[in-house]
Amino acid sequence: MNLKERVGQVSPVFAGLVSLSLALVISSAIAADAVRGFQRGNQVIRVTGSARRAITSDYIIWQFRVESQNPSLQTAYRQVTAYTERIRQFLQQQAVPDNEVVFAALENVPLQENINGRETGRILAYRLVQRVKVSSANVDKVAALVNQANNLINEGIPIISDPPQYIYTDLAKLRVEMVAEAVRDAQARARSIAQATGSRVGRVRNVETGVFQITSRFSTDVSDYGIYDTSSKEKDITAVVSVSFGLD
Repeated sequence: MNLKERVGQVSPVFAGLVSLSLALVISSAIAADAVRGFQRGNQVIRVTGSARRAITSDYIIWQFRVESQNPSLQTAYRQVTAYTERIRQFLQQQAVPDNEVVFAALENVPLQENINGRETGRILAYRLVQRVKVSSANVDKVAALVNQANNLINEGIPIISDPPQYIYTDLAKLRVEMVAEAVRDAQARARSIAQATGSRVGRVRNVETGVFQITSRFSTDVSDYGIYDTSSKEKDITAVVSVSFGLD
């Protein structure tokens, strides 16, 4: 067999191997492009967004009490009753509606004799406690009333007052609005980051809402469990969300 005939026999085999090699190379390239496309479609960017608003308390709660202590239960009762009546008069004079005032049930706390850490069963005195609670949407009026109550002390009425609590009653609606605002903030931040990397922000993959911080105006206090300040009329409320976006 001459060289020409041998070449004729080998050529179809060689051509087949070349074709197979090219097919494998092309398939590998297609697969690689597919993998790269799949990876790009599954890239995720996680961004924190926040929203902050100033709010003014629209409700106030003021709690205080008077006490009387005496070895005689009857004497202690007469004394605390006199205190309570004067407080009623004071609130009426200040035009506080009856439906905004609650006088709790009178508390009777017997004080027992104690010798060497053991109670003997003998009552030395009785302490009677009258608690009063004022709740109102008239925030400024009741806030001023707290200071005016000092005049009762000058009269001999031993008022023990708690700091007033300032409440914002429409928090449920405000929280929904602020979460949406915080998500929009996160989306704006994600777009800025994506543009810097030549990517485009896709759909939202996940949203995690953090705790709300309700603090006194301009406060920088933060807590992992959230803050709900009731000591200030003027407050700031801050919402924080963590949002994951897909990248295209």
